[in-house]
Amino acid sequence: MTGVKRQYDGEARRARAEQVRVQILERAREMLLRDGYAGLTIPAVARACGVSAESVYKRFAGRAALTRAVVEEALHGLGPVAAESRSDALPADDLPKLVDGWGRLTAELAPRVAPILLLLENAASHDAELAELSRGLSDDRRARMRENALRLSRAGHLPAAFSTEHATDVLLTYSSPQLYDMLVVRSGWNLAEYARFVSVGIAAHLSAVQQ
Repeated sequence: MTGVKRQYDGEARRARAEQVRVQILERAREMLLRDGYAGLTIPAVARACGVSAESVYKRFAGRAALTRAVVEEALHGLGPVAAESRSDALPADDLPKLVDGWGRLTAELAPRVAPILLLLENAASHDAELAELSRGLSDDRRARMRENALRLSRAGHLPAAFSTEHATDVLLTYSSPQLYDMLVVRSGWNLAEYARFVSVGIAAHLSAVQQ
């Protein structure tokens, strides 16, 4: 019975720790969007969560690490299965299904992550730490889109003259926070229209190049 109790206590502690982690990320996201990167501080996040600053630092080394974690949490998407895993599970041999899936995933993630990426990019010129973080997140996006471009290439969806880097640039453009901001935030498109624009745009671009 002692072993069962220890297991139960351990599971309860892990559940509580995960609850605190999620709460920290939620409060940090709210502060970022409301107060900007300059207004995000570890003590303020700790107070909002009812925990000590040391408790936050145990999980995140500092403000930049916390902000990166907020972005990574947003990129997980909705539901228990990460968006990246769902993207990897799309059939690469069926281009219409593949780009349709990418369009739907882009529309799922953009409302969560685009406002933060735009905020960080706009503020990066005033903060060296933030500039480094913004570059790192941008490099991560390019690396992910390059993986997707390689999937297109391996499946035979790219003509010989169409380089992987060119395909990477196309995918970066259609998944960019700037495009989401322009179409959805500023022009009032709904997410279904935006998802369709992304998927049709990628497919049309590849088709036009192949002609």
